[in-house]
Amino acid sequence: MSLLPYALARPFLFGLDPEHAHELTLAALARTQRTPLACVYGQSRVDDPVTVAGLRFPNRVGLAAGLDKNGRCIDGLAALGFGFIEVGTVTPQPQPGNPKPRMFRLPQAEALINRLGFNNDGLETFIANVRRARFRSNGGILGLNIGKNASTPIERAVDDYLLGLEGVFPHADYVTVNISSPNTQNLRSLQSDQALDELLGTLQARRQALVQAQGRSVPMFVKIAPDLDDTQIGVIAATVRRHGIDGVIATNTTIERKAIAHLPHGQEAGGLSGRPVFEASNRVIAALRAALGPGYPIIGVGGVMSGEDARAKIAAGADLVQVYTGLIYRGPGLVREAALALKGR
Repeated sequence: MSLLPYALARPFLFGLDPEHAHELTLAALARTQRTPLACVYGQSRVDDPVTVAGLRFPNRVGLAAGLDKNGRCIDGLAALGFGFIEVGTVTPQPQPGNPKPRMFRLPQAEALINRLGFNNDGLETFIANVRRARFRSNGGILGLNIGKNASTPIERAVDDYLLGLEGVFPHADYVTVNISSPNTQNLRSLQSDQALDELLGTLQARRQALVQAQGRSVPMFVKIAPDLDDTQIGVIAATVRRHGIDGVIATNTTIERKAIAHLPHGQEAGGLSGRPVFEASNRVIAALRAALGPGYPIIGVGGVMSGEDARAKIAAGADLVQVYTGLIYRGPGLVREAALALKGR
């Protein structure tokens, strides 16, 4: 149990602009990780090992990409008890992202809207940060999430993904190909039949060359959107199987607004996360499981706010779960609660 209850910190953080609160929290984690001060927020990791995609995860609860885009707080976040952590999305070149304000809380719905736009310090800085982290050497599983620069035409997107794959491959336990953020223009078009087929075919060929050159295999996952119909999900399932992709992460944020349109900030552009995406995410997970059959790795993410929600993700067909918005609303206690809820399943 951490020494500082999140219930005491949350009113202060929620009194700040959401992005400022986010930056302040990451700065505190970066300064205190790997020091005795980590005991203020740290808690023990639930031991519940499971093997997925050939990797041994210490437990089934992970951090979703997007919270630590530059990978500078991996060990601080690890102290919260995660079995695995995914950082990024990183792009080959640094980019500032979209204009501010670009992050909004909707407390009545336990939700966030963000239109950050892959703001990050670029691949070189990202890799340097990842190399300093001790999480992997302490038994944790680290996922590295790659995307394309906003300035790169969608027709040349594969070039950015190849640069990302080559850069992170030596330092990742698994790599995630993010083609589902709504905040980079036309990115979601890469989920369509022909575009996805070409992208994954090219990435898989490069990955096999990297395996041969470096003598280690690194699983590759694809992260998809919740705003897909059953036909689109079926196409994606067939395509990832055809190209030997190791797993799917379902899902990213949604562009749907029906559940929160009446709330302050409810019409802000960007991706909606938290409680309102829970059912849509579970629907996609269930459809994927039906299309992919048993045994194909699926990581479920979207609206996990409790241990019961984590169990529902597994019941829908996920093997592992990730949290993000729930961590902001519930604090580190959610990590332990979810891990205990899934223990032995």
